[in-house]
Amino acid sequence: MTPLGSLLAEVRACGRCAEHLPLGPRPVLQMHGSARILIAAQAPGRKVHESGIPFDDASGDRLRAWLGMPRELFYDARRVAIVPMGFCFPGTHRSGDAPPRPECAPAWRAELLSHLDKVRLTLVVGRYAQAHHLPQQGASVTETVLRWRTGWPHTVALPHPSPRNRLWLRRNAWFEAELLPALRGRVAAVLERAVVEAA
Repeated sequence: MTPLGSLLAEVRACGRCAEHLPLGPRPVLQMHGSARILIAAQAPGRKVHESGIPFDDASGDRLRAWLGMPRELFYDARRVAIVPMGFCFPGTHRSGDAPPRPECAPAWRAELLSHLDKVRLTLVVGRYAQAHHLPQQGASVTETVLRWRTGWPHTVALPHPSPRNRLWLRRNAWFEAELLPALRGRVAAVLERAVVEAA
């Protein structure tokens, strides 16, 4: 197995789908071998491409609120790994950002995730990540998230936290009433246990 530091250097130098990326390659992810929470996301948006910081946008603000997690903790790679299905901004289409580039996950995902053997909670965010990680759960994001207790307490499906999903949140009040309180408790428990074990 390639050492994680070397592997991340290879990922960050990747240009295999450069010809398809409107702003060019800029892989964005966050990883450390000691991470206890994995956020399996979709792909960076334009703002994240510009900053190089995962979820450095309105979607990130909402996701951190869902998790009850301050920025300094969210961006501590020793605790939280953020590994999207595609590492570079894929461009846009009529309804928002384009799907993650299909070359990315087959090239990198399995080897990267093999380094995350301390993860105790995986958050599967959005339909592209759910199709990869939870293909048996259901055809739609709503069906998959509704079944959040199926993988509990180790795996939880979430809708994408994009501001575009305000209507989904209004139509699915159970998400904020039932899932999020349980999720915040689980996040806190996983991180607290990590601190105790490190002491």
